Parts: sequence; C-alpha cells; structure tokens
Amino acid sequence: MTITFYGENCFKLQSGELTVLIDPINSSSGLVAPRFKYDALIKTLSPFPPETEESSAVNIIGPGEYNFKEAKVFGFLADNESSEKFIKTIYVAEIEDIKLAFLGHLSEMPHPSIMEHLEEIDILFIPAGGSPLLDQKLVMKLIRQIQPKIAVPTLYKLSGLKRQADDLKKFLEEFNHGKTEPQEKLTIKKKDLASIKPTQLYILKI
Repeated sequence: MTITFYGENCFKLQSGELTVLIDPINSSSGLVAPRFKYDALIKTLSPFPPETEESSAVNIIGPGEYNFKEAKVFGFLADNESSEKFIKTIYVAEIEDIKLAFLGHLSEMPHPSIMEHLEEIDILFIPAGGSPLLDQKLVMKLIRQIQPKIAVPTLYKLSGLKRQADDLKKFLEEFNHGKTEPQEKLTIKKKDLASIKPTQLYILKI
C-alpha cells in the first residue's frame, strides 16, 4: 500500500489497482486539489444531508459498513460533534489486511462506544493542528490509548493554507520527537508492521 498526502486531511491510498481518495481539498482552502481517478471516496466531514459525487466511484459518507473490491470500511458517527448542517464520521478501513483509522475533523475525544472500534489499529490519521480541532495534548492522549503502529499527523499549518492552524512543531514537542524528516510517501506492507513498537510517527510531504 502506498499513501500520499495533499494537505489538510486529503490522502490517496493506492493498493494494487484500487485507489481511494480521502477528504478532497476544497478550492477555498488555498491548497491545490489533486486530480486523479479513484475507485472510492471517503469523507470525514460532509454537509447534511450528504452530497454524493457524480462519478462511478463508491461514495463513503456517513456511518455504516461499506465493501468494495478487496476493501472494507466502517463508519462511526461522531454524533456529539455533528449537527443539522453537517456530520462528522470516524472511519476504520481494512485494506491489504492493514487496519487504518481516520479521525478526520474531530475537536473532542471520541465517545467510548467509538473507541471500542479503534483497537489494533495499524495506521492512525489524526488531526495535529490544534484549535478548532483536537488540542495537541488530547491528540497525544489518543495516541497513547489507541497505540497504533504508525501515526500520521494531518490538518496542521501549511504554506498557502488560508484557515488558522498550528505549526506541526507544537505537535512534535508533545510527541517528544526531535527532528522528523518528512517523507514523500508512505509505502507499507502488513509484514513491515510487526516489528514497529512503540508508535512510529510519519510526516508526509505534500
């Protein structure tokens, strides 16, 4: 599996002939939206009622169980953060026997009923840009509770980003890391995960 980052919470997951797009970038963000064909689209933040894309791709928006090709995705509603205007969803995906969790645009700790589904996570995508999303101290608390093999920070300050977000340096201070070299992409296989302990941080370039 190969994971590529485009800023905010936008990722491309490539597994053989399967391509998944996570949270496409809004043009108003100030960042450049990627252009590639994809088989499935996952949105952690969506207007309510959800708007589906006009394409042949599988739209994964909101809570439920989704199966396509060799992948399974489970969506869990963050009901304490959703409203009549939008919904926030946490997803757990199983691809290549790798278990990925996308916390999306959370600003509060997940409900215990959701935390039960965040066990044995291999790769955790977690907001690391602070207010108005999760505080960095809460982010570290979540990482310690979930204990993923790999943590990938998202939604932090980037050049050109128009909204307010904290620099990734603040997150790294909480993570107790020194210099962490950003990687072009994350290429991983299930067998590579067995030896990773404790949680390893991956910062991806855009």
